[in-house]
Amino acid sequence: MIKPKKLPRDINERAQQVAKLLTGEIQPEPAEPEQSPVSAYLSQIGRAGGLKGGVARAKALSARKRSSIAAKAANTRWKKPR
Repeated sequence: MIKPKKLPRDINERAQQVAKLLTGEIQPEPAEPEQSPVSAYLSQIGRAGGLKGGVARAKALSARKRSSIAAKAANTRWKKPR
């Protein structure tokens, strides 16, 4: 996602920018670029694969391996910063 360009921080420059936008001298940048049909399709496929990937990985792992992965994640998450 592309972020729209921010307005200037200076109040006078901001007022000038707003006036130009309102009068149509400049056009606001689009929030998201157009996506080609191929990109949209590939995005859908990637998302579908990502959603079922974790479940498939969990089924393939043994209970002991899943437990060790979870313990490592918990230790990393709660480790005190030094």
